[in-house]
Amino acid sequence: MRKREVWIDWMRVMACLMVLTVHSTEPFYLGGEGSLILTAADARWVSLFDTFARACVPLFVVASSYLQFPIHYSTGEFLRRRALRVVVPFVVWTLVYALVWGEPVENLQSLLLNFNYAAGHLWFVYMLVGLYLLMPLLSPWAERVKKRELQFYLALCFLATLLPFVRAWAGGEPPVMYGPTGIPNPAHYPLWGEASWNAYGLFYYFCGFLGYMLLGLYLRRFVGQWSWRRTLSVALPMWLVGFAICFFGFLWAVDADAQGVFPVEGPTGLAAVWETTWINDTASVALMTVGWVLLFRKFTASGRFFQRILLPVSKASYGVYLCHMLLLALISGWLRSSLGIGTSAALGIWTTPIQILATALITFSLASLFCVLVQRIPRLGKWIVG
Repeated sequence: MRKREVWIDWMRVMACLMVLTVHSTEPFYLGGEGSLILTAADARWVSLFDTFARACVPLFVVASSYLQFPIHYSTGEFLRRRALRVVVPFVVWTLVYALVWGEPVENLQSLLLNFNYAAGHLWFVYMLVGLYLLMPLLSPWAERVKKRELQFYLALCFLATLLPFVRAWAGGEPPVMYGPTGIPNPAHYPLWGEASWNAYGLFYYFCGFLGYMLLGLYLRRFVGQWSWRRTLSVALPMWLVGFAICFFGFLWAVDADAQGVFPVEGPTGLAAVWETTWINDTASVALMTVGWVLLFRKFTASGRFFQRILLPVSKASYGVYLCHMLLLALISGWLRSSLGIGTSAALGIWTTPIQILATALITFSLASLFCVLVQRIPRLGKWIVG
């Protein structure tokens, strides 16, 4: 255990629970024909829980980068290992969702172009595989990069996280276009080299999750162990600023559409506008991610609870991510039918937070138990849950 990065296991498990929390809030602002928030109280509960957990996906990327980047063996060996660990279970669960949800024939045909939109969380795997393809290319540079040089590129990536806010300020509310599946694609206000004939602007190559991959590298190479005092003095302000932007940004966008009258509803694209400050590669989420990572680096406990419970769940966390939506949909539906929704719900304004927490915790517990047991099946387990 001296060689194991214990804090990564803590962070991976908590990030997995945060993913489930994010998905447990979705029924309270995505409903009806698209976007739907029944009450002002629901808007605040949704913003509170979703903002708290919003850094979950960047935390996974930082953990993967910290452990894998730069790679220390051949490109072929690295990609083979990642394919066995990531791609094979992904294919298994992609087929499961295609057969269980919606029209199987239509789902299987659409998989040639993209993931099954009914299982929207699977977008994560495409992004992660893209980063894995990039790691061998950048590894020689990562081996010899100096601290100041890496800080410069991290600064460029952070500047890129401001683009969604600059677009909103320069172009107002983005018009929303819809593809054949109904998934919204906000039209971008062109910035710094972008045009209708060119999407590759100044910051194009520094957007997305590249910054989080470089953050994992920076932590591994140049950030030693900090005291609790130093950790809190840096992590807490960053996390609070990011939280405030996410939390109040969502509420401001919802209130602008509601005009004090609830329920507020509209097409799916309306929720995409509400979520502007929640986007994974915005400055608000990036600040919370850094705060979370610095705090998790102080987690060093590796006793009985860690060995018997947290470590097995950490090793099976990828499988939990893949399979959890099947359970979550059932549990969320059962709780909503049992407790009700809106102002007439059984527990009043407390119904929404209780449903969100109960859905996330029950789903996490059952999915974790399932994946830990499946992972122990000789030879077959790793093909199913990684």
